[in-house]
Amino acid sequence: MTHPDILRAHGPREAMEYDVVVVGGGPGGLATAIRIKQLAAQHGQELSVVVLEKGSEPGAHILSGAIMDPRALTELIPDWHAQGAPLTQPVTDEAYSFLSATSAWRVPHLLLPPFAHNHGNYIVRLGDVTKWLAEQAEALGVEIFPGFAGAEVLYSDDGAVRGVATGDMGIGKDGQPTENFQLGMELLGKYTIFAEGARGHLGKQVIARFGLDAGCDPQSFGLGIKELWEIDPARHRPGFVMHTAGWPMDSDTYGGAFLYHLEGNKVALGFVTGLGYSNPYLSPFEEFQRWKTHPNIRWYFENAQGEITAKRLSYGARAINASGLNALPQFVCPGGALVGCDAGFLNVSRIKGSHAAIKTGMLAGEAAFAALVAGRQHDVLHDYPAAFEASWLYDELYRDRNFKNWFKYGLGVGTLMNGLEQLVLRGHAPWTLRRTKADHEYLKPASQCPPIDYPKPDGQLTFDRLSSVFISNTNHEEQQPAHLTLKDASVPVRINLAQYAGPETRYCPAGVYEFVPDEALGGQAQRLQINAQNCVHCKTCDIKDPTQNIVWVTPEGGGGPNYAGM
Repeated sequence: MTHPDILRAHGPREAMEYDVVVVGGGPGGLATAIRIKQLAAQHGQELSVVVLEKGSEPGAHILSGAIMDPRALTELIPDWHAQGAPLTQPVTDEAYSFLSATSAWRVPHLLLPPFAHNHGNYIVRLGDVTKWLAEQAEALGVEIFPGFAGAEVLYSDDGAVRGVATGDMGIGKDGQPTENFQLGMELLGKYTIFAEGARGHLGKQVIARFGLDAGCDPQSFGLGIKELWEIDPARHRPGFVMHTAGWPMDSDTYGGAFLYHLEGNKVALGFVTGLGYSNPYLSPFEEFQRWKTHPNIRWYFENAQGEITAKRLSYGARAINASGLNALPQFVCPGGALVGCDAGFLNVSRIKGSHAAIKTGMLAGEAAFAALVAGRQHDVLHDYPAAFEASWLYDELYRDRNFKNWFKYGLGVGTLMNGLEQLVLRGHAPWTLRRTKADHEYLKPASQCPPIDYPKPDGQLTFDRLSSVFISNTNHEEQQPAHLTLKDASVPVRINLAQYAGPETRYCPAGVYEFVPDEALGGQAQRLQINAQNCVHCKTCDIKDPTQNIVWVTPEGGGGPNYAGM
């Protein structure tokens, strides 16, 4: 947020007015913009739409597995194939396996529930799909501002959302303007659409300000960690997808992994750890590295002599929604709306969110267009939630609404009950499971949990955090104030370290947090050191910090990871 003294010293911010301001240049935000411009062209209307993207370019911050269901994309752009959309590798075969430490059991295909079937879907690099969507949006006249982060929500005198302000550039670590200072600008819209992804910085504020989550289950998240590899052609099966559950997680901790075979001898692999875990010694990053050593997984990265011959190309991490329909907040407010993962539309049972982001973006765009041509502005887009409740996406999320909550009873019960609901009851269970606690509330004191001994990385198949962050191409302007802020600087040592053994040093997949000797106290005590330049914008700290003392705010636009082909 802009400091009042800076505004006084440098005068008012420049303001630009649009019909619709979209915050976030991912699939949901771009679908919103595309749909509005499509409808405007069809009806001979001139409407202005701008998309803010905090990454250096569209797709730079996009991270997903990803298997994409093309249903929503086909509704948005029916001739996407002819237009060159980068959906070129259909799923050809799939395996769901339960792992022990040394073996695996593959679930027979006939026993797989409907949400586990991927026939007709595509293995994609979602960053490439996003870049392509941005090109389609620009061709329709959408303005896209990459490298500009939405840092502040702007409100009218009557409390309605009237736009956002971008962050100031060139602020030093001391909070004062440097010689490179540039005041942020205001982007004012008759409607503002928030499409920032999971745990969106501004979306979180809007939900709190308007109480949009009243009566909902608390949001639940998972941390997804992903790597891209090039493997031996002899062990590459284009279109093959594998999902695993079980080892190395214990049966009471929610999590799972994937391995997807793209074109060109590339495989995308990753591990998702539910952030409702209880043991503060657990490290999602280390669990992922350990998973790769399982014989059935390692096989893809070695040759016939058992030597690792594959090459790791890229790395990234991102929190994902995992709570489903029961935790969906109201997603409209005066002057604003939330789409995609900013509201929590991802279907965790299918491990898919891009189709939901595109569909909700379309629905929000249609509601905004109807309001604008009727001469309205800054009111509530009631047509959007009504259209969602009448859509195939609502039906899909309703059928799978209990998926995540069953796993609070363990892997066995969760698997059995989801099989019953989907295979026998066809998603029409007469019950709905509820959730009452947020992810950070599940963490137990370290004294109640066993430490976990993780093996050291070998540098060939398994790696450390810092070498991983290096290949994520993460970069931040070093002189800017840290975007990882503490409400109370004493809490990390006084509570987190003392009671929970410093969990932030383990749940962060980028080595941002470490406890070091406090030289100001003669090195006899510890202090928390925040290496903000390592941050890959996954938002895990904002979610899992047991005291909710860490607050993630937007850094300067253009900073963070720069995922290549992820």
